[in-house]
Amino acid sequence: MRCDRVWRGARLATLVEGADGLGIVEDGLVAAKGGRIAYAGPADGVGAIEADEIVDCEGRWITPGLVDCHTHLIFGGNRAHEFELRLAGASYEEIARAGGGIVSTMKATRAASEAELVASALPRLDALLSEGVTTVEVKSGYGLSREAELNSLGAARALGVARPVSMTTTYLGAHALPPEAGGDKDAYIDGVIGLLPEIARSGLADAVDAFCEGIAFSPEQIARVFTAAKALGLPVKLHADQLSNLHGAKLAAEFGALSADHLEHTDEEGAAAMAKAGTVAVLLPGAFYFIRETKLPPVELFRKHGTKIALATDCNPGTSPLTSLLLTMNMGATLFRLTVDECIAGVTREAARALGRLDEVGTLEAGKSCDLAIWNIERPAELVYRMGFNPLHARIWRGQ
Repeated sequence: MRCDRVWRGARLATLVEGADGLGIVEDGLVAAKGGRIAYAGPADGVGAIEADEIVDCEGRWITPGLVDCHTHLIFGGNRAHEFELRLAGASYEEIARAGGGIVSTMKATRAASEAELVASALPRLDALLSEGVTTVEVKSGYGLSREAELNSLGAARALGVARPVSMTTTYLGAHALPPEAGGDKDAYIDGVIGLLPEIARSGLADAVDAFCEGIAFSPEQIARVFTAAKALGLPVKLHADQLSNLHGAKLAAEFGALSADHLEHTDEEGAAAMAKAGTVAVLLPGAFYFIRETKLPPVELFRKHGTKIALATDCNPGTSPLTSLLLTMNMGATLFRLTVDECIAGVTREAARALGRLDEVGTLEAGKSCDLAIWNIERPAELVYRMGFNPLHARIWRGQ
């Protein structure tokens, strides 16, 4: 076999579906050709290999490149003052209703140019990449007007040009109601739907998201958005059941959503519906921690029904200013009691599934993009166990 690069002397966590645990290979080898994995498995499971470069990993671990499947990297300003208010006892809902929250970020985002949005987001993206992340999802949703939403999506696409990373973009127009809407949520949703054909034609977004909550939009309003998105061939996903149970998980499943995210208040009917529809449960412990939630997502129900579980940073200025997927895993284990295997799968295979990209990334398998994270660790549990420590040895994106 002729390849471009070979990594040998490695222990692999392949994350291949159907394998036991993490799909561990103790004496493993990964070969890349044309930016894709040509072989990943036991070193003695492949014949002679010729390569332009052979890298001895000296017993290090290789996992798939990490996938952050829920971020809001594009925004203007910050909300440190709201953090202070929250410490003084104000709730997320109280801050939002007083004109803070998403609307305060909207003003700063609208005032920024696309280049300024890119410049402010790059340090956040770089923090993720420094921990082995090779695929990132970025949502709009802080512009809340035609021009600002398109600007935000353009900035998100530009991040994928500025850095070696696979970028997935999501249109989140139904995130909050801007002040100029005058309280008319239905009319605003009409505008969100009206922008969908342009977004579909331009290719600026890979999916459509919405926020189903009392302080945001109703299930009926979101159903209108999702119906229009699906008619245009755009996949959907949903911020669901974070602060109350409006049966968002069930709604997401009814539309065959890629994922439903947050899910602290999801009931058994919602968990079962998600499993049946193949909708991934994306848990966001950073937001749970930051706004001091007490209602845990129903992990046992997800396990019971076989709902796939992913983890993500939810990096955003108001409720999860988090740019570490490693810390996210620790939070998932500590706060939500996920296992080590669930956490690692949650930021690789299941996160890729939540983006509809499992055919390209998320596991170490021949034919997939050669996105690798090489770690200075003795066992995979260290990736979940440590806090504030980055054991990344090398990050490989598309074989480079």
